[in-house]
Amino acid sequence: MLDYLARSLTDHPDAVAVEAVPTRGGTRLSLQVDPGDMGRVIGRRGRVAQAIRTLVRAAGASEGRDVSVDIVD
Repeated sequence: MLDYLARSLTDHPDAVAVEAVPTRGGTRLSLQVDPGDMGRVIGRRGRVAQAIRTLVRAAGASEGRDVSVDIVD
């Protein structure tokens, strides 16, 4: 889901990379995008980033998983 959302938001969808790292509490997803698309993914005052985190957390919760998203430079 995170990959789909990020590719839909960016101008360079081929530069999107998602890495899943298991943690004790669940899974941490690291999102990396082209530097030119960073503003589009974060949004004004971080609203887009917060919406992405909320959607991914809800999708994970529906499967019984705790998922967090980090946006990496």
